[in-house]
Amino acid sequence: MRIVCIGGGPAGLFFSIVMKSARPDAEIVVVERNRAEDTFGWGVVFSDQTLGNIAAADPPTYARIVESFVHWEDIDVHYRGRTIRAGGQGFAGIARKRLLRILQERAAEQGVELRFEVEADDADHAGADVIVVGDGANSPTRRKHAAAFGTTLENRRNRYIWLGTHQRFEAFTFAFEETPHGWFQVHAYQFDAQTGTVIVECREETWRAAGLDTATSDESIAFCERLFARYLGGHPLLSNGKHLANPWITFVQVNNARWHDGNRVLIGDAAHTAHFSIGSGTKLALEDAVALAAALQRNVERTRAFEEYEAERRIEVLRLQNAARNSTEWFENVARYANLEPEQFAYSLLTRSQRLSHDNLRLRDRRYVEDIEAWLSQRAGTAKPVPPMFAPFRLRELELRNRVVVSPMAMYSCVDGTPNDFYLVHLGARAQGGAGLVFTEMTCVSPEGRISPGCAGMYRPEHVAAWTRIVGFVHDNTPAKIALQLGHSGPKGSTQLGWEEADEPLLRDNWPVMAPSPIAYGERNQVPRTMTLDDMDRVKGEFARAAAMGLQCGFDMLELHCAHGYLLSSFITPLTNRRTDAYGGSLENRLRYPLEVFAAIRAVWPEHKPISVRISATDWVEGGITPNDAVAVARAFDAAGADLIDVSAGQTSRLAQPVYGRMFQTPFSDKIRNELRIATMAVGNITDADQVNSIIAAGRADLVALARPHLADPYFTLHAAAQLGYDEQPWPAQYLPGREQYVRTLRRAAQIAADAASEVTR
Repeated sequence: MRIVCIGGGPAGLFFSIVMKSARPDAEIVVVERNRAEDTFGWGVVFSDQTLGNIAAADPPTYARIVESFVHWEDIDVHYRGRTIRAGGQGFAGIARKRLLRILQERAAEQGVELRFEVEADDADHAGADVIVVGDGANSPTRRKHAAAFGTTLENRRNRYIWLGTHQRFEAFTFAFEETPHGWFQVHAYQFDAQTGTVIVECREETWRAAGLDTATSDESIAFCERLFARYLGGHPLLSNGKHLANPWITFVQVNNARWHDGNRVLIGDAAHTAHFSIGSGTKLALEDAVALAAALQRNVERTRAFEEYEAERRIEVLRLQNAARNSTEWFENVARYANLEPEQFAYSLLTRSQRLSHDNLRLRDRRYVEDIEAWLSQRAGTAKPVPPMFAPFRLRELELRNRVVVSPMAMYSCVDGTPNDFYLVHLGARAQGGAGLVFTEMTCVSPEGRISPGCAGMYRPEHVAAWTRIVGFVHDNTPAKIALQLGHSGPKGSTQLGWEEADEPLLRDNWPVMAPSPIAYGERNQVPRTMTLDDMDRVKGEFARAAAMGLQCGFDMLELHCAHGYLLSSFITPLTNRRTDAYGGSLENRLRYPLEVFAAIRAVWPEHKPISVRISATDWVEGGITPNDAVAVARAFDAAGADLIDVSAGQTSRLAQPVYGRMFQTPFSDKIRNELRIATMAVGNITDADQVNSIIAAGRADLVALARPHLADPYFTLHAAAQLGYDEQPWPAQYLPGREQYVRTLRRAAQIAADAASEVTR
């Protein structure tokens, strides 16, 4: 087998080492256009996990790398004159040149042929069995075959300059400095006994406003030395990019629809990139190398090997890229978090990628987490520290015991809009389960405003009686509060029950639907009738009537549903609002009717009781609502008197292409809360108490709504309290023996796990 690696970076070198170890008979050549000692950048960061992967793949390489490491456990965040330290991080740095030298020497020992200062053209190696393309993010080879690989490139919005220094850093250091031009930040760490990396970063507009777009390399370095002098201890900043016309660069996000074509296969940065702020580039390159070598060893047929390699690595790469996107956006929007106090600012930074959680931080540095919990609790007005999810919260005169919310969930079990005993048990059980706030499902303001025949309503006297019974049970038997969500289905009405063909029309007895414009939700859905001004006045009155009926029932809070493609949402998004009157066109016009409806319900709802608004923060469709639009939408409702923005996303169009993942909608809540400095509620694939604690502690939301976890476990909050050792969360008196049993079971499981760990150690 003849293999040519184009690119002599970590990806190509480590692949050649691992592959040659497994197949000594293979002829492997590494071709690199630069000199052996040339490299851009200074240090490389490895996590303990990455080190373990290197050790498993090639112990000699691991041993040599470890000899050259500078290891640290702490992260220091310098912000507004304060330094916040979090320990237990488990990272190590090594000089990039030293890493490359180790890999070069190890490859040569294995019999790999290394050719430097050679411009590689894959056409010159067409006869090779495999061409491994590992020549970096700017890969000429990938660029040449961009159509075959389906390459897409995205330039991020920040500028950064990669420098060095002889200052010694005790910890991985983040430092933030505000200037008249905007924020600048430093990522700095030690990578050998004498040298550290200093990456200075800022937004594009800040870079231009500071005059750095026309500055020479020396002028840029001098600027950074002055700005960050307090962290450099008198040491100058060093550059190995002075030959560049301007040393400030932007990060390029590389994606490829396919990682292989013929005998060519992409690896490392040539295949994908993830922002340096999570230190993942070298990690991904080395892990790609191991996976590709293993796939080639398993398979005689080359294409099958490439397919297995790509299938194995793509999921992990997507996970890292999603985390890197969250991290990148945090650093691109430092000004968004400038209102946070240093304690919460640092916590937000540490958890920015959503991969590092509250529990994970506790395992790394218990004292740090105890300090942040004490700080958060003091701000919430509690007498002693509590887990973030159990901090109380106030909206107007509504006091919530904790931050956990049972999200609105359609149960499709009403008869003519009337909730029956199922709803009494369903909502009552979840209120008993400890959540601070329980929402009804979207409760419709008219018969034709229902999504399905099984949906709840608030338009008949029978509805008031049924809801009053449910509200009374919650108030009489639990400390929970209960909120009424009001909505109108609009173009998504007259559809089947959720466990049938969701969102598809009824098979019979359909009722007519209406919307701002005659645009059907799907091919099979009805084309809605265009609403007239009389229709709009009538529906607005129905919302006001429903709100007044909700007050009769004793609900503690209202929510206006302006999301998910239902009537009010269909006014807001340009995908379904094509009106040419005062209610269409600009976002301001498209918001006009939803704001009129909000004003109508606010007018009949008591001043001391809060109202929230649920919005879709993005349509996930080109030309639809964007997160920046969502900020404008939230600002408008806040100005109108909304007390909380319930930040959801999507479900407005069947063309939507959402980016799913853990807590995938939380960044929208974060953006709205911290840019507008208003209260928000996060929703969307939030599944456990650890995530709730992380979101609240980081200031990404004020409340956290969970849906499916509450379907699986009505007592989610009580169980979380027991798991966290929080004794102040009240259980129903009738259930106290169950609490004692549950706590004993938790302790027994913990002891079994500890004994098993001890046995493994012995």
